[in-house]
Amino acid sequence: MKKITTILLMVSIFIVSCSNNADNNANLKQQKLTYDTNDRTQDFYDNEKTHELAGPRSIEVIGEISNPGVVSYSSLPLRSVIVKETLLKGKSNAFVGAYRYDGYSLYDILNKCILNKKNAKEFPPIIDLFVEVINDKGEKVVFSWGELYYPIHRHEIIIATQVMHIVPSKSKDLWPLPEEPRLIVAPDLITERNISNPTKIIVKTISKKYDIKKGAKIYGPVLSLKNNGKLIKKFKFTPKKYQIESISTIFYGRGRGIHGTTPFKGVYLKSLLADYFEFNKENIQRGIFCLAATDGYHGAFTYSEIMNRNDNLEFLLIDKDNYEDAGKFSVLASPDFFSDRAIKSMNEIDFSIIK
Repeated sequence: MKKITTILLMVSIFIVSCSNNADNNANLKQQKLTYDTNDRTQDFYDNEKTHELAGPRSIEVIGEISNPGVVSYSSLPLRSVIVKETLLKGKSNAFVGAYRYDGYSLYDILNKCILNKKNAKEFPPIIDLFVEVINDKGEKVVFSWGELYYPIHRHEIIIATQVMHIVPSKSKDLWPLPEEPRLIVAPDLITERNISNPTKIIVKTISKKYDIKKGAKIYGPVLSLKNNGKLIKKFKFTPKKYQIESISTIFYGRGRGIHGTTPFKGVYLKSLLADYFEFNKENIQRGIFCLAATDGYHGAFTYSEIMNRNDNLEFLLIDKDNYEDAGKFSVLASPDFFSDRAIKSMNEIDFSIIK
């Protein structure tokens, strides 16, 4: 009798649990269908109807990974970003519209990829990786691995499958809505990397080769600026015309943890690079810098993540040996949580366009 009572109790708990789950699912479905037209909440980004973007709910991932294949979005969490889309138009900018996009982050899509770097034996760090995202029309944009996995603000690069207008309360402007799934890069100021209907992601290692001298005593007295391997300029000091800036940061490495909390002083790297590399669509979409040190340590940084940010997080170029034998030239990546992309004793910055 006691056994039967226990079984009946378990069955009743199961039924209640199923009922609760059904209610929760119904509530979620209802929340998705309704929106706050009367400003009952403090959220500005739930006031309009959410529109589905018709298209594939999966993407192919290939390249320097051991498990290439198609990644379905069905098992991934839905992420949300807000953007003010703006494109280049001659010497000015053309505003497209303000939107909330919901979709699936590249961080999550690539999260279970098993990296198989072509240069892993001689250079194990992952900071020289980048990805190409290609759409059904053959358009291509690039992201450094650091943009995806090192930033303080994660999950801000998504493939959107839903969109909502962000409508000004007085003007009531309704900007045109996209119709296809869309790659959305929320940290970008000029949104030329937002392309429609992405179909493929390719994981790659930057093609530059360096002589790796791990553990060597290094010092980079001269910084060479190059374009596709061709020397443009050499610097012994950063030019005095650039303003000295100070960035306060908690300098924390993925391996050794805390390094320090002292502010860093230098010039914004984008100030120097802007004098040599034009701010245009091609560079924003497919431009990439390789920053390298005298011991061969090097990393990939896209043109857009250095030159085209909307969050005021900057890359700082330092020309003094001001931390941990950093050498004459070093760079601080303030958008990053970890310090791994702080290149010390830097002697080269080389720019290229990914074809």
